[in-house]
Amino acid sequence: MNTTTLPKTPKHAANRRYVEFKPINMGRWIIWSLFALLLLVAPMIWTSSLSHTMLSQMGIAIIVCLSYNMLLGQGGMLSFGHAVYSGMGSFLAIHTLNSISDGNLGLPVSLLPIVGGLAGAAFALLFGWVTTKKAATPFAMITLGIGELVWAMSLMFPGFFGGEGGISGDRVAGAEAGGIANMLGFNFGPQIQLYYLIAIYTFVCTVLMFAFTRTPLGRMLNAVRDNPERVEFVGYNTQMVRYIAFVIAAFFAGVSGGLAALNFEIVTSEVVSGYRSGAYLLFTFLGGATFFFGPIIGGILMVLAFVLLSEFTKAWLLYLGLIFLFMVMYAPGGVASLIMMNVRVAAFGMLRRIWTSYLALGLLALVFFAGAGAMIEMVYHLQLNAAMGDELSFFGVTLNARSVNSWFGSGFVALTGLALFELARRQFKREWNAIQTEIEIEIKRREAL
Repeated sequence: MNTTTLPKTPKHAANRRYVEFKPINMGRWIIWSLFALLLLVAPMIWTSSLSHTMLSQMGIAIIVCLSYNMLLGQGGMLSFGHAVYSGMGSFLAIHTLNSISDGNLGLPVSLLPIVGGLAGAAFALLFGWVTTKKAATPFAMITLGIGELVWAMSLMFPGFFGGEGGISGDRVAGAEAGGIANMLGFNFGPQIQLYYLIAIYTFVCTVLMFAFTRTPLGRMLNAVRDNPERVEFVGYNTQMVRYIAFVIAAFFAGVSGGLAALNFEIVTSEVVSGYRSGAYLLFTFLGGATFFFGPIIGGILMVLAFVLLSEFTKAWLLYLGLIFLFMVMYAPGGVASLIMMNVRVAAFGMLRRIWTSYLALGLLALVFFAGAGAMIEMVYHLQLNAAMGDELSFFGVTLNARSVNSWFGSGFVALTGLALFELARRQFKREWNAIQTEIEIEIKRREAL
């Protein structure tokens, strides 16, 4: 709210104060309201226990992917050790939960994610100063070294990390410590109750991380990413900017770790492994690191891959690698960039000209993956399930892993799909370039008016 004072004039003998209200960004309010509404009604739409578990994990993944994107997307810092801070948040949270359960600490269970966040920030304060002294490749290598160091320590100090078995807790026993949630009858035993706690943290953390992008520090972090020499020239300490952002990102990662400790009630050394850090990097990239909502998509995809895809096939990591390769080749900006590019085309009313090309590309991609998937499944069947016979079922089709016909047919389908996909892609590229040229001409025409 701004106040302005009109100067004295013959018509205004005395100063009069008028109040102006800045315009409200209704689009932003609508988007955030829809996001909150979606978090609220999602478990009412998907009502099974598995759905509630997956929704809870999606909320946790959204927070940690957004925190990782504070480093990668906003700061240009490629980290291979982000799991250290989410994982240490998990360990401190589970130890705190056990202290609450033993009656040694009177803290509401609903505040355990804050404990995880503070733990993540504390370790970032410890490791971050050394880590952020360098940028680009040296930064990535330092984070990799620290990540491997902490993972090795997790096996060397079983008193704190629990060894190979990890540390378990009981969130229901801990809920007896009280708090507002307990007074309202929530003990976080049922998954639906824990989901709503995770949903609250997901919404609040998402809002706070978006607000960070609008702060002077967030803008300066973008400047450090794009032109660190210029930032140093105008008098800012680039290392300090990276360091503060690193600590803030670690705090939110720790919050996600605390929520994960409550959700699974067990924490093992895997939570600080390079494998986990690689997953954060992979799915943040797939979602789209250049847009704020990209990591949200990435977090959802991560849970779908780890929970659903891994149940369908033992080769799910290979499929994930192929999808990643496909995205790097044809959509390096991630899913979010694909969405935003098509939103731009739709805004100029030209999306209807290429929807048939999209349909053709999608169908041909499915044909290629069907053929390639059949061969992958036969290889895995021969290696892992040979004792179960030579036959296997792949999307309703019976294949014989030792039959030349099955291999020839699968290879023919894969190669045909790939060749036709490439032809369709080249035609689509010509149509897309023509549309982009028309859009640029239209933009210049409107600017000239």
